[in-house]
Amino acid sequence: MKISEMNWFQVEQYLKSDDRAVVPLGCTEQHAYLSLSVDSILAERVATEAAEPLGVPVFPVVGYGITPYFMAYPGTVSLKADTYLRMLTDILDSLRRTGFRRILFVNGHGGNTPGHTAAIEWMGQNPDCRVKFHNWWNAPKTFEKVKQIDPVASHASWMENFPWTRLPNIAQPDHQKPMVDLDRMRTFGPEGVREILGDGNFGGRYQRSDEDMNAIWSVAIDETRALIESW
Repeated sequence: MKISEMNWFQVEQYLKSDDRAVVPLGCTEQHAYLSLSVDSILAERVATEAAEPLGVPVFPVVGYGITPYFMAYPGTVSLKADTYLRMLTDILDSLRRTGFRRILFVNGHGGNTPGHTAAIEWMGQNPDCRVKFHNWWNAPKTFEKVKQIDPVASHASWMENFPWTRLPNIAQPDHQKPMVDLDRMRTFGPEGVREILGDGNFGGRYQRSDEDMNAIWSVAIDETRALIESW
């Protein structure tokens, strides 16, 4: 159940019998021909679908993250790392203050992973709470399913191309893009990254069948749900 579809009376009643919460973490950044909100869309959707049968509330997705390398692509928004980590600890402080004690961050953006360290530090100051940080897309079972379907998968490639991240009337290229040299790319600033990447896909096909994507999604939902249940 989404917090956006609850009032505070309902949350207070929920907290009498449970103290779990899910917070999706996304980003606003270039994803080639896909939505700039791919990471936010996927994190929120996998969190909501995983938590729904368990009755655990899901908070609105945090739609901005750490992505300085894509700042040469219009529409990208990047937070400074210290801003982002303060924001996450403020969220945790608020959840603890109102009664939540077990929080799962469902993260959809690799640049946000410093948040995991912030969560560990926060638990050191709040030993009555537990926090899990879950990168849903590269969790063991989900990423294994991706590799079974096609090992050439990366940022803005087919592995992020779901029916709900595509844009209407935007055609996807029908070829497999060579993988970029990531080590070389990481030595450049935003303008150099754009020159190397071009459209933004790191490498791989741009789209695969909905059957393939639904197979990955099913594994991701089950893997995320298992984390919520395993408290």
